[in-house]
Amino acid sequence: MGHGRVFRDTYLVLCVYFVLILFSSPVSSSLSSSCRLQGQFHLNGMFKAGDVVLGGLFELHYSSVFPSMSFASKPQQPSCQGFDIIGFRQAQTMAFAIDEINRNSSLLPNVTLGYSLYDNCATLGVAFRAALSLVSGQQEEFLLHEHCLGSPPVLGIVGDSVSTSCIAISSVLGLYKVPMVSYYATCSCLSDRKQFPSFFRTIPSDAFQVRAMLQILKQFGWTWAGLLVSDDDYGLHAAQSFQYDLAQSGGGCLAYVEVLPWGNNPTELKRIVNVMRESTARVVIVFAHESRIVHLMEEVLKQNVTGLQWMASEAWIAATTLQTPHLMPYLGGTLGIAIRRGEIPGLREFLLRIRPEKDPDRNSIVRQFWEHTFQCRYAPPSSDWVDAGGRLCTGQEDLRNVGLSILDVSDLRPEYNVYKAVYALAHALEDMLQCVPGRGPFSGHSCASLQRLEPWQVLYYLERVNFTTVFGDQVSFDENGDALPIYDVMNWLWLPDGSTKVQNVGVVRESASTGEELALDADKVFWNFESKKPPQSVCSESCPPGTRMARRKGKPICCFDCIPCSEGKISNQTDSMECTSCPEEFWSNPQRDHCVPKSMEFLSYHEPLGISLTTASLLGTLICSIVLGIFTCHLSTPMVRANNSELSFLLLLSLKLCFLCSLLFIGRPRLWTCQLRHAAFGISFVLCVSCILVKTMVVLAVFKASKPGGGASLKWFGAVQQRGTVLALTSIQAVICTAWLVSSSPVPYKNTQYHTDKIVYECAVGSKVGFAVLLGYIGLLAILSFLLAFLARNLPDNFNEAKLITFSMLIFCAVWVAFIPAYINSPGKYADAVEVFAILASSFGLLVALFGPKCYIILLRPERNTKKAIMGRSTTKT
Repeated sequence: MGHGRVFRDTYLVLCVYFVLILFSSPVSSSLSSSCRLQGQFHLNGMFKAGDVVLGGLFELHYSSVFPSMSFASKPQQPSCQGFDIIGFRQAQTMAFAIDEINRNSSLLPNVTLGYSLYDNCATLGVAFRAALSLVSGQQEEFLLHEHCLGSPPVLGIVGDSVSTSCIAISSVLGLYKVPMVSYYATCSCLSDRKQFPSFFRTIPSDAFQVRAMLQILKQFGWTWAGLLVSDDDYGLHAAQSFQYDLAQSGGGCLAYVEVLPWGNNPTELKRIVNVMRESTARVVIVFAHESRIVHLMEEVLKQNVTGLQWMASEAWIAATTLQTPHLMPYLGGTLGIAIRRGEIPGLREFLLRIRPEKDPDRNSIVRQFWEHTFQCRYAPPSSDWVDAGGRLCTGQEDLRNVGLSILDVSDLRPEYNVYKAVYALAHALEDMLQCVPGRGPFSGHSCASLQRLEPWQVLYYLERVNFTTVFGDQVSFDENGDALPIYDVMNWLWLPDGSTKVQNVGVVRESASTGEELALDADKVFWNFESKKPPQSVCSESCPPGTRMARRKGKPICCFDCIPCSEGKISNQTDSMECTSCPEEFWSNPQRDHCVPKSMEFLSYHEPLGISLTTASLLGTLICSIVLGIFTCHLSTPMVRANNSELSFLLLLSLKLCFLCSLLFIGRPRLWTCQLRHAAFGISFVLCVSCILVKTMVVLAVFKASKPGGGASLKWFGAVQQRGTVLALTSIQAVICTAWLVSSSPVPYKNTQYHTDKIVYECAVGSKVGFAVLLGYIGLLAILSFLLAFLARNLPDNFNEAKLITFSMLIFCAVWVAFIPAYINSPGKYADAVEVFAILASSFGLLVALFGPKCYIILLRPERNTKKAIMGRSTTKT
């Protein structure tokens, strides 16, 4: 790549130096009034005189042979070989367009156009010589006058067909602002207006061709492809543009980029084909000229590399030399970009009227075409031709009797661009001649004239050309000299009989509003695969929703692994780069492709734990009711009446409330349940413990009153005082609960800290101080009751209730001491379950310890339910 660029730059410098010498060096043995050319080039060409002459450069031969340069004698001119019929038709298209314009009374009516067309022999050196001859003229000597009048030898040049030649020629012509309108040079580098200010073209730039290729890749989902380019300006600039646009679009990656060598280099071609065979890319894009593809396909055929989808640039999509029976098994189904097809009415009839001119030096190319077509020679023929029995040309041969491709005008593509280029120059001249003096665009509002015409004045009008062809296509140039971009999408159809047809399957055009637009008939495309469907060409399969892409280290971005999203994250699109986290109250579904609401966790009535606790709560309430019924039925018995039966009934009622308040901890938390559960729990237990405390105090007071002088103590523990004490102690808890609810009330809270995939729906206690004071107050009363009962445990009564109170309070305290660490360490609903269990356990403990023995005596040992038995007076001591 570097050598090619150095060669091009060196050649450009030499060309500029040469043309400056050619244009400006007066050569004479003495001072004279004339200038003489350094030398003349003998070039193949076609000529026609006119008021204004347009130049043309066409590939009329495939190659050229340069003689040896010993410089012992005057160097010989290079010779051209291999007549190019298609190139000749393109040249004749320019001649036809000029003839048509001359016959058109509405376009340049008073001006006759002429032409001067040269053969570039598919060689940069010959093309540059031809361009110099066009802009300097071929007259050997120019007479110098005091005033120089007249037009330059040519007003503008149509051509060249090769980007490299256009770069070299336009670099020089740009210095003198001579217009050059190419019909086939597509290198995007030629759009640089600073380097090529006088260059225009009627074929879209490679920049658009690259974008059109990307549209096709996108259409079929091909994100993994190989790129082959020729080692010239056309291929190297196409590769640069393709890689840049592909990276910008993010639509794929290149598995490899290879440069096809000049000529037939078997070693390098073998290496390139090995890369193609070993790559997983099924699509191969080629920006190269036909001659490079021929050598490549020879190696592909040798290694039998099949199963590839070829994509062709406009340089070889119409190459008939590749559409052969032995290559179609490999190239069948090729998709590519082709120059827009057009129709030129009357061109075929014009071609049929071609006749060799009598002046062979002025129209040598027509004579060569004639000799090539009819395999004859004009007199005097060479001796070898005569000895071989060759015939002479008469000039009367009929082209209708020869099946020539030149007469096939059904698929005019480069020719249509030539036609538009000629008309663009003609319309620029027409616009120039329509200028009104005093209103012109030049200095002093002046107009240009044919007698004093400057090339830069033509450029002014050429930049503003805008017309429509007979085929209906609009022709204009943008600020870079590029034509309106439009391409046909072609497909190589391999027919069952072994023949090939290149069919049009779509069109790509550029819109100012929407960019590139691809209209493709996918059902019409021929696919050279067993499935008859488009191939899959990806480095990695698309990542489905629920996964994200993770690039493979050291690989292009199209090569990646699909990593499942982690819990709580999702991706709901194909090929997601990242997984997104679900909102706080949502969680990922098992497929990780969308978020679902998190499940709510709370102590429910419908789960086994909730059912068990509810059953226990109702069972405790039922037992309390039964005990209450037993006590009511035996209200008059000593066992019930002993130690204030009113407190016993109040105690049973409080225990029932304790059992029932546990139900507030079960079920979906609501504001009223959250506020009520701890208040009901706290007040119910304080009521219960207060009754026990008062009963204990009554036992102590009675015992003290039974002693001499202790009767006065009973007056402080009458029924009224007992009720007042219970009420006062309970009221304190009610005040605590009220202050708590008013200051920082418990509320339902969705806790997401315990579990990531579920929400624990619980009651936030609000003020932890309020909750601690509530529990502390219950604990204080319980400890006080326990201590008093412990002191009264050994009183002499046969039925000493202080022992039962001591035992029940021991159970109560043990349960609630164990509750605190268990509650703190239990997450979510289990904290509620622990609290309910503590309520039930302590309530059952109190119920059984306090009322179990009494019920046993009432129901099973009625003989002990007497005053004597209770007081212990019937007991006989031995």
